[in-house]
This record gives sequence, structure tokens and C-alpha cells, in this order.
Amino acid sequence: MDRISQASPAFRRTNRALFFGGFSCFALLYSVQPLMPLLAHRFGLSPAQSSLSLSVSTGALAVSLLGSSIVSDRIGRKGLMTAALFVAALMTLLCAIARDYPQLLAARALLGIALGGMPAIAMAYLSEEIEPQSLGLSMGLYISGSAFGGMLGRVVTSTLSDFFSWRVALGAIGVAGIYAAFEFWRSLPPSRHFKPTQGGWADMAAGLRRHFADDGLPWLFLLAFLLMGCFVSAYNFIGFRLLGAPFSLRQGLVGGISFLYLLGIFSSVWAGRLADRLGRRKVLWATMSAMLAGLLLTLADNLLAIVAGMALFTFSFFASHSMTSSWVGRRARAPQALASALYLFFYYLGSSAVGWLCGVLWARGGWGAVVTLQAVCLGGGLLVALRLRNLAPVEAALSARTA
Repeated sequence: MDRISQASPAFRRTNRALFFGGFSCFALLYSVQPLMPLLAHRFGLSPAQSSLSLSVSTGALAVSLLGSSIVSDRIGRKGLMTAALFVAALMTLLCAIARDYPQLLAARALLGIALGGMPAIAMAYLSEEIEPQSLGLSMGLYISGSAFGGMLGRVVTSTLSDFFSWRVALGAIGVAGIYAAFEFWRSLPPSRHFKPTQGGWADMAAGLRRHFADDGLPWLFLLAFLLMGCFVSAYNFIGFRLLGAPFSLRQGLVGGISFLYLLGIFSSVWAGRLADRLGRRKVLWATMSAMLAGLLLTLADNLLAIVAGMALFTFSFFASHSMTSSWVGRRARAPQALASALYLFFYYLGSSAVGWLCGVLWARGGWGAVVTLQAVCLGGGLLVALRLRNLAPVEAALSARTA
């Protein structure tokens, strides 16, 4: 059977479903981010401790991704992704009624475990079902849904917490997540190119060796760690900066900076199209350079300069992420779900590790210390992106090894 083409109704249904899936996944995962100052005040926490409400979820998600890829290779894609979205939405509702911070962290950890059945499986589904020449666009649309979910989740929780409470805010996001899971289940076409396997941990170990032996995939995994670590850390602590002197903004206004995620909706699709036309190796280093420039601009003590810097930073992150994630899908060989899981394992591991470390640095040196660590990470990532410009296509690499 032919893969789904860009002109077909199935292409539109697939992109609609994956838009809802990406929206729900990121809205549920990052809804607590603007609430960190409120959680710190409510439960008597330090900024680093309050950041655990996100880091515990992303860390659990990173670990869950690898096991979910094995389950998905056995039972299929759609059912596992649908269950992941429904369970994560229910866990968010439990967070809204948590009696103390340990209970909230437990529910957030379970949320992360549940969501392990969504991101990598979605990337594998698209790589299997979408025609190669349209994969960049489709992956970009999926990531734009993620960007929209990340933006709306933050804005809704920030606004509702300003007028009501953080509990009402999380409850509203949980209800929205249940609806998104239903729309995902209703819209996504069944897999036509999925071939179930009976592989277990031994096959997973063989797959790990295969993917890490590739000339390009380990570098793409490293980029995932650095990109997401910097991105999440910036949004974790920009709220603390803007709530404090000299800006002293209200919670609702600080949450409004998440509207910059709208830039990611456009940049991910734009980058996907550009990568399909020019090649990822020619564009990635430029978008990462722009990301670093935006980050450095936030060091200014002018609010407009900070917003402009975060805008450029956000636009460039989603463009870079769109290219690297679709590059993994194009380059990886079987087991593809594992390759996607590895990419996202390092992606969310970066979120947890760098996010927590930036919390420690915030307590010692404020925003300047946070930006310094992020700049070091992005500088290293830029060197990796420049190295990938000389990477041979996977077909050429395979031919050289078998010659």
C-alpha cells in the first residue's frame, strides 16, 4: 500500500489527529511551568524545589519512552497513544486535588510515565505512514500542535490561577486533555504500514547498538538534550525574573509571555518545508545561532528587549527541533520507534537535568547564571550542528560499510 500523500484526505485527518495529540501532550506536561512561583509560595519551596513539578514529569517521561517503544512495536501505535493521552489527562485532574506537594509530585510522575506512550510513537507513526517527501511538513505540523499546546496550557493555567486558583487552572487543563484525547482517537487513521514484532529487551539492546553505531543519530540525540534543556530552563525561570524587581509583573502578565509559543507553530512548519527543500544540514546551524542570539538578548534590563529575545529564542528552538526530529525519522532504520524514543529520551532528560541545574544556579547567581549555562549548552550544540553539515546521507554510509 502506498504511503499517505499530501493531497489525500487521510493526510489531513492524520495531521488533525497529531495536532490534537501534540497539543494535549505539551499542554498537560507544561501546564505547571507558570505555576512554579505559586507552588513555591503555597508549599514553602525554593525555586529549584518548585521546578521538580516539571522535572519529575519529564524525567519519568524520558525513562518511560524506551519501554513504550517496545510495547508499541508489539501492539501498534494508535491504541497506545490514545491511552497515553487519556491517562495523562486524568493524572492532571488528580494534581488539581492533591493535598500536599508530595502527592502532586507523585501524580506528575505518573503523568510523565503515561505520556511515554505518545511522543516517540507519534514520530514513528508519521515516519511509517507519511510519504518521505511530505514527512518534514507533517512533522512540522505535529510540532506546531505541540507548540500551541505548550502555549495555551501555560496561558490558561497562568490566567485562571490569577483569577481563581492553581487548582482550578489544572482542573481546566485536565478536562481539555480528555477532549483532545477523544478527538485524537476519532481522527487518526489506523496504521497501514505497521508490522508488529515480538522483540523484547534483547532486541532493544541490539537496536540501541545499531542506532548508536550510526554516524549521525548520536549527535542528533545530543542536540535534543541541549536544545530542550535550554528551552525549558528559560521558560522555567523567566517567570521568576519578571515577577521580581525591577519588573514586578502580575502572574497573568507573566503567563502572557507564553503567547510567544505561537511563533513555534509557524516556525516548525516553515522549517519543515525548508528542510524538505534545502536539506536539514544547510539550515540547522543557522536556526541554532539565532536561538543563541535571542537568549543573549534577554540579559538586557529592558522588558521589550527581553520579550524580543524570548521571541527569537522560541522561534528558533521550534525550527531547530522540527528539523532534528524529522532528521531522526528520515535517517533511522528499524526499529524506528526506538530511534524516536532515544531522541525524545535525551530531549526530556535534558529538560529535567538542565532545568534542575538552572534552578540551583538561579539561587546563586540569578538570571545571568542561568543564561551562562544555557549559552554554554547552545555553543556546544552549534558545534554539533556544524559537524552534521558534513554528515554523509544514510544510504551512502551504508554503501561504504558494505563495500
